[in-house]
Formats: sequence, structure tokens, C-alpha cells
Amino acid sequence: MARPTNFLSSGHWPTLFASFLYFDFCFAVWVLNGAMGPFISESFDLTPAQKGFMISVPILAGALMRFPLGVLAQYIGRKNAAMVEMGLIVLALAFGYFFVDSYDGVLAMGVLLGIAGASFGVALSLGSGWYPPQYKGLAMGLAGAGNSGTVLAVLFAPPLAMRYGWQSVYGLAALTMLLPMIVMWLCAKEPPDREHQTFRQHVSCLFEKDGWAFSLIYVVTFGGFIGLSSFLPTYFYDQFKVTKVEAGQLTMLATLMGSAVRVLGGYISDRIGGVNTLTGVLAMVAVSLVLCGMAGQSVAVTTLLFMLCFAALGAGNGALFQLVPLRWPLTTAVAGSMIGEVGALGGGFIPNAMGLSKQYSGTYLWGFVSFALVALAMLFMLRVVQIRWTRTWAEKGGRARTQFTPTPAQKRIEKVRA
Repeated sequence: MARPTNFLSSGHWPTLFASFLYFDFCFAVWVLNGAMGPFISESFDLTPAQKGFMISVPILAGALMRFPLGVLAQYIGRKNAAMVEMGLIVLALAFGYFFVDSYDGVLAMGVLLGIAGASFGVALSLGSGWYPPQYKGLAMGLAGAGNSGTVLAVLFAPPLAMRYGWQSVYGLAALTMLLPMIVMWLCAKEPPDREHQTFRQHVSCLFEKDGWAFSLIYVVTFGGFIGLSSFLPTYFYDQFKVTKVEAGQLTMLATLMGSAVRVLGGYISDRIGGVNTLTGVLAMVAVSLVLCGMAGQSVAVTTLLFMLCFAALGAGNGALFQLVPLRWPLTTAVAGSMIGEVGALGGGFIPNAMGLSKQYSGTYLWGFVSFALVALAMLFMLRVVQIRWTRTWAEKGGRARTQFTPTPAQKRIEKVRA
């Protein structure tokens, strides 16, 4: 096992920290409407289907914005793209504070919150860009642990909404975005793995089978994470009649588990392979989702099952992005954005499936079952495509190949380090 000092000295840790903080605060903003879901739904007396749709709008909008930001980052640099994005987020939150006072306004605000959801591919590529292949899984896991921003949202937004009103939370969130902007400006350095390529080269992964295979698996791992974390405050509040603040605290326990285990998922995948890790993850997700749906009478059992499910989802996110830089070493940012875009679109499935299940069958069970079936389908696909992966660009199980010919970008990185 490699010593931690080997990892820290192999790249630029201030950039990795800035990337984590940037992603963490963006993620908190992205799921803000989900965290305040019980307050918003009570204000406008929403049906279950309306609740699900309202929660899904920021997820879907963020997914659609990811790929354009990834392409922009290739031209102006990832650090500059991150600064531009955070500036737009501050303006969007100011709009929410001053102008949102109706259900239609909440939906419009959901679209604007999608700006924050676009940060994923840029944050992971910026954070891991200084690190060699054998450490990219861990570096991406650490940067990707910024999805712990969900914890910040569900922990702090409900109490603040209780005290100041849910519209005021938008204004308070705008002020907090100044911290990651300052850290990014002062600490981050653009990695030297940037390639000047044509737009067609940037989007080439869209025309590859592997790109879509990765994306569909990410529908389960990341789509499940963002979809469930956004919907759980509403689920706990409706299903168990807990207070709005308690619903946020219970959600926090599950999402914290997923965020923490993401780092471990990347670390384990560096050693046993992303394919092996994803195999266990998808099986665990399918089983735990069905059990969550069946345990709807016990808040304690349900919370523990959600913690298990989120641990699997978090590990799966880290595992999948251990494989991305192995498959696309020169266009990691764009490939990651495309995969993240499709995966996040999957996150919009869960709130809508839950809302429709509750409205038309009187129970949330069939929403859980439907997503469990998606997880099993992706597990079957993974076991088929991994045969070709391990013959072409990865070692058995999805580990990084130990013998490889350095690309021009990799050579430049090594020259900079030297």
C-alpha cells in the first residue's frame, strides 16, 4: 500500500483542496430546493407529483449545463471556468432571494440552480489533473467528495428556513459562495494536461459505445445519489411525519455516508479495479433500494438502509471515475462532463418516480423498485462490456495498466514535476 506522502507529493494539493471546496459549495446550492422541499411544498400546497417535479428541475437543468461548461473549460482553462460559474451562481441566488414568491418562480429558480450542478466535470478534472494515473482514482475521489455539499444543504437550510423564511436561504447561500471563489483564485493552479483540440475531438466520446456505457452506469451511482438526497427530506417528512428539521437531519446521515465512502471507492478501485468495485456496488444498491421501500414503517431501519445504499452509491461514483481517466486520458474533463450530464439526468428519474408512485398507488414502494430494476440492468451490462475493456485499455478488474506509453500531455506533466 502506498504511503500518503507519496500521493501528496505526486501532485498539487492546494489545487485539489480548492477543487473540493468549489464542488462542495456548488453541490450544496444545487440541492437547495430539495433540502427546503417540505417548506416549499407546504407554502404552495403541492401534490406528490408536483413535489417530485419541483425537486427534479435543478437536477435536470444541472445535467444539461455540465457538458457546455466542460467544453468551455477546455478553451479558457478549468480554473477560469470555475470562477465564471461561481460568479453566475451568486447572481442566480440573488434572483432567488429577491424575486421567487410563487411555484412557477420556484421552478424558474430550479433552472438557475442547475448552474451549480454543472461544476462536476470541471472540479474533478482540475483536482486530479496534476496526479499520475496510479493516483487519479484517489484524487478524483477526494475532489468528488465535494458532493458532501448535500450534507451542508440538508443540515443548515431547514433551520435557517424555519428562522428566516425559505426565500432568505437563497440570499445567505449567495454570501457563502464567496469563500470557494477566494480559495480558488488564491490556491488553484491550472494543470498542464490541457490539449488544444477541435470541437469534434472534444465530443468524440459521445460517439463511442464506452461513453454511453459509463453514462448509463452513472445514472445509477450518481443519479441515485443526487436524486435520493434531493427527495429524502420530503420522503422522511411525508412518510414518518417528522419535523422539517428532523427530516433534514435524517437525510444528512445518509448523504454523509455516501460522500465519505466516495473517497474510499476511488482508493479501493485503484487497487482492485473499478470494474470489480462497481460489480459489488450495483448489486448492493439494488438490494438496499428494495429493502428501503419495504421498511416504510420504521424510521430507524429505513435510515440505516439508506445509509447502506448511499455508501454503495458513493463508492460507485469513486469507482467509475477511477476508470474515466484510464479510458480518456487526454479529454478527461469533457468525457467526465458528458458522463456526468447523462448520469445526472438519471437523478431526475427518482423524484418523479417517487411522486408518481405515491400519487397513483398511495405508496413510495414502486418508485424504489423501479430504480432497483435499473441498477440490475446496469449490472448485467457492466459484466458484458468489461470483457472488452480489460482486453483493450484496462487490466483485469479495471485496474490501471502498469506498462503504458506516455501521451504528450503525460510527458509534459512529468516535465513540470521534474
